[in-house]
Amino acid sequence: MQWPSAPTPHGERVIGTLRREALDHLLIRNETRARRVLDEYARYHNGHRPRQARGRLSPLAERRPAPVTGLSTTRLLRSRVLGGLLSEYGYVV
Repeated sequence: MQWPSAPTPHGERVIGTLRREALDHLLIRNETRARRVLDEYARYHNGHRPRQARGRLSPLAERRPAPVTGLSTTRLLRSRVLGGLLSEYGYVV
């Protein structure tokens, strides 16, 4: 098997994003913990994190959520991801 001579820019960008957003802020002592952190980050990244190219939708979103009206009667809910390192926000009606 012959390896490519240089890493791809996409691979470097993914690794850099993982390092900056998750791994640089956590103490990971073993492979099991590393896999758990990377799995949770992947679920967040693909299921909840919005993208500009998709009209502020996540990669796994099938449709846009219903618009929120009457903001004075709704509450903002914060869900913590990776032990509070990342946060997701949504409205509770």
